[in-house]
Amino acid sequence: MLYSAYFRRQLEKLPLLPVDSDAMQILHQASQFKQRILELIARAERRIYLVALYLQDDEAGREIMQALYTAKQARPQLDIKVFVDFHRAQRGLIGKGAQSGNHLMYQEFATRYPSCDIPFYGVPVKRREWLGVLHLKGFLFDNTLLYSGASLNNVYLQQQERYRFDRYHQFQNADLAESFARFILRHFVNDTAVPRLDKPTIPGIKQIKAEQRRFRRRLQAGRYEFEESVIGPRQFGVTPLVGLGKRGNRLNRTIRDLVRSAEREIFICTPYFNPPRSLARDIDGLLHRKVKVTIVVGDKTANDFYIPPCDPFKTVGGLPYLYEINLRRFASRYQQFIDNGQLNIMLWQHEQHSYHLKGIFVDEQLSLITGSNLNPRAWSLDLENGMLLRDPHRLLCDRFFAEKENILQHTRRLTHFSELEQLPDYPDAVKRLLTRIQRFKAHILLKQIL
Repeated sequence: MLYSAYFRRQLEKLPLLPVDSDAMQILHQASQFKQRILELIARAERRIYLVALYLQDDEAGREIMQALYTAKQARPQLDIKVFVDFHRAQRGLIGKGAQSGNHLMYQEFATRYPSCDIPFYGVPVKRREWLGVLHLKGFLFDNTLLYSGASLNNVYLQQQERYRFDRYHQFQNADLAESFARFILRHFVNDTAVPRLDKPTIPGIKQIKAEQRRFRRRLQAGRYEFEESVIGPRQFGVTPLVGLGKRGNRLNRTIRDLVRSAEREIFICTPYFNPPRSLARDIDGLLHRKVKVTIVVGDKTANDFYIPPCDPFKTVGGLPYLYEINLRRFASRYQQFIDNGQLNIMLWQHEQHSYHLKGIFVDEQLSLITGSNLNPRAWSLDLENGMLLRDPHRLLCDRFFAEKENILQHTRRLTHFSELEQLPDYPDAVKRLLTRIQRFKAHILLKQIL
C-alpha cells in the first residue's frame, strides 16, 4: 500500500485541467468515429487541425479530403491544417508491392482546388522511418478534441466491411483544445524542418538534415502548456502529456507511475504484446503485490500484418507470430497467477477484423488515453502523446465500465499458456523466417524497433 501510495502522490503532483463530467463522450465503433469526424468537419467554424500517422489515399481518405475542401469552400475563414508523418506519407503500404505515396493525393486536391489553401505538413520526427515516426494523435475542431489511436484509412474508419478496433474519445473543453492547438502551432508550423506535402516540390530528408536534428531536440523538450487549476465537484482532471526518446520522457514516466500506483486492479490494452523491460518489471511487481491484472491483447489473427496461411506469404507476415511468442513466454512465466485468477490475459478476435487498442485503467479512478503501443518503439523512438484522466469523484465509472465491456465483447480468456501456438505449429514459411531470425539473434533488435 505504501509503495502504490508513493506513485499515486507523484501523479497528484502533475498539473491538470478540470473538465466537466458531461464534456466527455466515448464512442464504441469505428463507423461512429468516421461519422463523428465528418460531422465535426461540417460544423467547424474557426479551425480544424488533424494530426495522425497518415491520411491514406483510399476511399475513406478521399472522403475526408473532400469534406475538408468542401468545408473550406463554404467557410473560407476556416483555418484547416493536416499533419502526418513525413516518411509514411511518401511510401505505399507495407507488403502491398509498389505503390505511390499519399502525398500525391494531397497535391492532386491542391491542384483541383487552387483557391482553397489547406496545408498538409510532413513531420520528420527522425531521419528514417524505422528510427521513429509521428505517432502523436488528436483531431481538433474549434474547441472540440476528438482523440483516438487510429489513423485515417478504409480499415480504421470501417469504410467497407473490415474495421480496425480502436478507442475513441471526444472532449468539449476550450482550454484542453487550446493546449493541443498551441503545441501543434508552436512545433509544426513555420518550421523549415516540416515541409508541406501538398506542394509539387518536397525536399528530401538529406536537404533538411540540420533542421531536422534541431527540430527533434525541440520536440524532446516540448510539452503541453496550460493554466492548471483544481477539480470541482462535477469535474474530472486531464493532464495532456507528450514524449519522445528514452531520457526525460514525461509520458513514459507517467505511464510507469500510473502502473505502479495500482492498489486493487489494473486493466491494460495493447495491440502488440512486447512491453519495455521497465514496464514488464512493473507488471511483475503488481502480480507479487496481489493486484488484479487484466491485459487485453489482439490474437495473432487480429494483427494488422497477419497473413492467412492460404495467401502468399510476405516477410512482414512474421510479425504477429513474434508477438505471440512473446505472449506465450510471458504467460508461461506467470501461469500460477493465471491459475489463481489474479492475471487475466484476454485475447481479442472478431472475424476478419483487427485490433489496435491501447490504454490503461487503474482502480476506477485513474485512466490513460493514448496512442502509445506500450512497446520499446513507443518508449524510445516515436513521438507519442496521451492524456492522464483523474476522476476522484468517480463520475466516469459508468462510461469506462461500458467501454471495457465493449472492449471485452470479442475476447476469450487464456487459461493456459499452451493454448497459444509455438514455432513447430506455424506454417512452413513462418517457421523458416523465425528460425533465421533467431539464429542471427535478430529478434533482439526487432523487439526494439517494431
